[in-house]
Amino acid sequence: MSLSNATEADILDVLLRGLDPSYRAGATQYLAMFTADPSETGSIADEADYTGYARVALTKSSAWTGTASPFTNAALIQFGACTAGTNALTHFAVVDTASGAVNMMISGALSATLNVSAGIQPQMAPGAISIASD
Repeated sequence: MSLSNATEADILDVLLRGLDPSYRAGATQYLAMFTADPSETGSIADEADYTGYARVALTKSSAWTGTASPFTNAALIQFGACTAGTNALTHFAVVDTASGAVNMMISGALSATLNVSAGIQPQMAPGAISIASD
């Protein structure tokens, strides 16, 4: 799990100057899938692009379980079914927008590569995504 460079700077702003990042106010965040590590730079260049893919909306107040590290997804998360194209999904990220440019907050590796092709609907069982701090 990795915080993006922008999120690290935002956390310092919160802790040291009391400034909240704009994305914190919304009730919704989005889960995005990637074919390579988006890294701390928060690059979306390797975001999934199979036909049918879209980021999944998550309600902040109920999407995650845990009271300390780690947090895990509380419910089944289903992405759109693939109707064409292929992707080998290896990473996820929590972002602030449904599409396009993002503030990437957290990213991490999946426990195993998820190969997607026509007819496959990627999904994450409850507890499959774990986000921990050290």
